[in-house]
Amino acid sequence: MSDETALLIADVLEAAGALRRLGEQTAAAEGFTQARWQLLSAVSEDPLTAPQAARRLGVSRQNVQRVANDLVSLRLATYEANPDHRGSPLLAPTPSGSKALARVTARATDLNRTLFAAVPAEEIRATRASLRRLLTELDRHEGAEGKR
Repeated sequence: MSDETALLIADVLEAAGALRRLGEQTAAAEGFTQARWQLLSAVSEDPLTAPQAARRLGVSRQNVQRVANDLVSLRLATYEANPDHRGSPLLAPTPSGSKALARVTARATDLNRTLFAAVPAEEIRATRASLRRLLTELDRHEGAEGKR
């Protein structure tokens, strides 16, 4: 691995950590945890089962189930009947959950606008394109590894 590659990996991990910390602060300002925010966001367009949400978020089903139960107990989400699988209900936001999600998302949008104001749009697009290519290669590698 070249020095530049190792430094890129270190930079990506550092940025991910900083964005995670910022996300926690943003979520906390609206009374959320980042996990609750992410899960509520994941089910905001279409209700999902815990396993579906876990796959989408790249986390364990057990973790999603715990957070889903928290959202339901806070009345920010509800379980709905799943016509495809009786034992695996769908998680969907309640109206108050949708309002809370909108508040934290607006806060994050304002913060991101401020955060990225100093970075030209062209650089953001180029960086994103590079990261998407890297993610495609990572997906291909994980698929190949899983077949061995």
